Amino acid sequence: MNHFQLMKINNLDTIDLNQLINESIEEGFGFLTRLVNDYKNGTNTFNKFGEALYGVFNVKGVLVAIGGLNIDTFSSEQVIGRIRRFYVCKEYRRSGIGSMLLTKIIEDAKDYYHVLVLYTDTKTGALFYSSHGFLMSNMYANSTHYKMLK
Repeated sequence: MNHFQLMKINNLDTIDLNQLINESIEEGFGFLTRLVNDYKNGTNTFNKFGEALYGVFNVKGVLVAIGGLNIDTFSSEQVIGRIRRFYVCKEYRRSGIGSMLLTKIIEDAKDYYHVLVLYTDTKTGALFYSSHGFLMSNMYANSTHYKMLK
């Protein structure tokens, strides 16, 4: 993992997301396009208290994974966080990059939230999150998995 840098992204406009967006669209995912659109129109800039957007960059400085932490907008409780816009470039999957990114998000979420939720509609995603202690359940609105933090 020494060849990768995990960083908080403070300004998404300065990051080249084209490779990740194109790849995600080819896979049938539109959520990275939504990430950029929501960021540009101010709907979701990951800058509220307890929120953050993270990127993993390879040795050439290319973004190879991204993931965000938001206050869960589907709940009225401020103690529920939501993992959003989590994507790892196909070339880097099963290399530990996703686990490194998810671990960072979980660790930071513990400072702000009691519960962390997410939504995935893929079997691989469900297995990935379950392997990191998330429980599959629709107990929280618009989510497929949750993890108690406190």
